[in-house]
Amino acid sequence: MKQIQLSILAAGALLFAACGDNGEGSSRSVSGPSMTLTTEIPPELIEGTPQPINVPNLQAAPNRAPTLEVPEGTRLLSLGKPVDASDDFPIIGELEYITDGDKQAGEGYFVELMDGLQWVQIDLEDSYELHAVWVWHYHSQARAYHDVIVQLSNDPEFETGVTTIFNNDYDNSAGLGRGSDRPYVESRFGKLIDAQGTNARYVRLYSNGNTSNDMNHYIEVEVYGLDL
Repeated sequence: MKQIQLSILAAGALLFAACGDNGEGSSRSVSGPSMTLTTEIPPELIEGTPQPINVPNLQAAPNRAPTLEVPEGTRLLSLGKPVDASDDFPIIGELEYITDGDKQAGEGYFVELMDGLQWVQIDLEDSYELHAVWVWHYHSQARAYHDVIVQLSNDPEFETGVTTIFNNDYDNSAGLGRGSDRPYVESRFGKLIDAQGTNARYVRLYSNGNTSNDMNHYIEVEVYGLDL
């Protein structure tokens, strides 16, 4: 089933259509020709007993897909690209799931990393002008992930030239700086983050457990950009 869905996605990885703004899209102006970035949204599958989400300044789950204006020609770069992680041996799933193009919920579609602060890292295998990172942690249950931080760099060790494009760690518990972005409820629509035209090869994403349990999960991460 995964291979069929991957083939379908590879044949038409991007769907570009104006869907309207649901309050999560960016108002960043794009110089020159632009287009509205959208993607294939997975069907809804809600399982398990809902758990309380006690997080300050929480952003509610969206009721439709977010959109973002990006330069014309922006394309999906991350499909099938290699993934590394701070947890070398995931508890569930494989790291390759994160860039396999499959955003379905349920068993067999997500990777689970151990508890505590963990990261996953995508190697785009070349430097690009990045314009969007779209993240699905786990959407078969309403929950919020702690210390969600997304960083870009050309340094695989993330020691130099690091650009942070999202950080909702409001109390600096991850030790990477206090963030001003809002925690949010996971949904099938994912989280669309403006990458602001950053020149980078590597994308690193942190999390530190969630409001349902202490583990860290990823279903899919899509990275969009332009050739330099």
